[in-house]
Amino acid sequence: NSARILGVFHAPAYSHYQLGDKILKELASRGHEVTVISPFPEKTPVKNFKQVVLTGAVEELEKIKHNFFERAGTSSFSQILWVDIMGLQFTDDTLSHPNVQKLLKSDEKFDLVIVEQFVNEAFRGFCYRFQAPCVVVSTVGGSRWANPQMGNPAPPSYVPDITLSLSSYMNFCERFYNSLVYLGALLFSHLYTFPKQNEILHKHFPDAPHLYDLYYNTSLMLMNSHVSTQPAVPYVPNMIEIGGYHVSPPKPLPKDLQDYLDNAKEGVIFFSMGSNLRSADLPKEKRDAILRVFSKLKQKVLWKWESETLPGQPSNVKLSKWLPQQSILAHPNVKVFITHGGLLSTIETIYFGVPVVGIPVFGDQEMNVANAEIAGYGIGVPFRALTEETLNSALDKILNDPKYTENAKRRSKIMHDQPTKPLDRAVFWVEYVLRHGGAPHLKTAALNLTWYQYLLLDVVAAVLLVTIILSFTLCKIFKMLCKKKSVKKVATGKKKN
Repeated sequence: NSARILGVFHAPAYSHYQLGDKILKELASRGHEVTVISPFPEKTPVKNFKQVVLTGAVEELEKIKHNFFERAGTSSFSQILWVDIMGLQFTDDTLSHPNVQKLLKSDEKFDLVIVEQFVNEAFRGFCYRFQAPCVVVSTVGGSRWANPQMGNPAPPSYVPDITLSLSSYMNFCERFYNSLVYLGALLFSHLYTFPKQNEILHKHFPDAPHLYDLYYNTSLMLMNSHVSTQPAVPYVPNMIEIGGYHVSPPKPLPKDLQDYLDNAKEGVIFFSMGSNLRSADLPKEKRDAILRVFSKLKQKVLWKWESETLPGQPSNVKLSKWLPQQSILAHPNVKVFITHGGLLSTIETIYFGVPVVGIPVFGDQEMNVANAEIAGYGIGVPFRALTEETLNSALDKILNDPKYTENAKRRSKIMHDQPTKPLDRAVFWVEYVLRHGGAPHLKTAALNLTWYQYLLLDVVAAVLLVTIILSFTLCKIFKMLCKKKSVKKVATGKKKN
């Protein structure tokens, strides 16, 4: 049976919208009536697919994009603060948008709400307003945003924060620092971000219950992750991994690119910093260092460059403002992918089995590159440490040591070896929630516990209290026995005398 589904993918970054768009259009193709709130209008109409367009949202993001490179190397606490505050602004702006207000005040009805999880907890108000089960899409997989609301265990002993360049295999110092970041983020969320999100919730949904009541009532979470992209971690039954679902069979390349790649006898190095980081905004000293490295290579270089010209462009470098990334990675002559380490790019490079040189700048990029290094299919060059020497060294290792390509191919086999396609799996579980009235049977009992019950602190306190009482009682009894024995000895001594 077809259902009426509302999708909310508000982030003014196409890489985020792309993930929601893939699922929602697949649901529409299967007969469901889909309405999506997003900043990206469709160029051509799609059957069963309506949009509530957030006009002006992309332009707002463009105003701060030039600052992204400046955020490279900032502390995890600084990133947490920046992302949470930015999330609050985007959340309120979205709910205040005239097109969204029109939808909220309409007589529209929905059977299900699908929301991206990205510092926008007040969006649970959509689920309350339309009295519909809530499905969440975590575009960064399991994280400190995703795990708590599902009652999923994610101890900092082996689950690193997404802002850190750590893998699951941490030494003592790394676990100590990861724990500090974990606790700091947890406290900041519950003492500042959540109260602010609760204010936004009740500003736009005055009759809604407290945010926590909605936040911990998520029916299903679809996660953009897979064991091939990150170390294995446990998930509760209503957290489903669908990493790689956005990857499509490669489309034919434009003739100029096809010829360029086909004729690259020594291979091609593909360089792209994603959709939010513009290579054209690179600081001059970093750009010049990259150009000096490229000019010495015998391989061709294909570079996603957003400006018309590149001063000092070597003859072996081809520039383009837009490049079909998946189709390029699928070409057998691509030897290395130089990337910022975004999750979508990481998934795509694993899918097509191409080794990487990662230049992480902010967010989850450092963790993704760290995982690539641990898995042996990539080398990280932190943006702050990017010089001619560090980049040349990384490329030299990747190009001349076959183990990196072998490990990339091995990871690719793991990703492809699945019983069902990730997109089919996503659709199945969305429809499962519809069939079973929100599927409350999938929720863990951990969600019904307070934090001190979850950590067994009440049990520990009870055990300590009983231990103290028993110890005190035993000490008292022992002292009394000792005292009686002493009195008895004194009395016996007097009789002898």
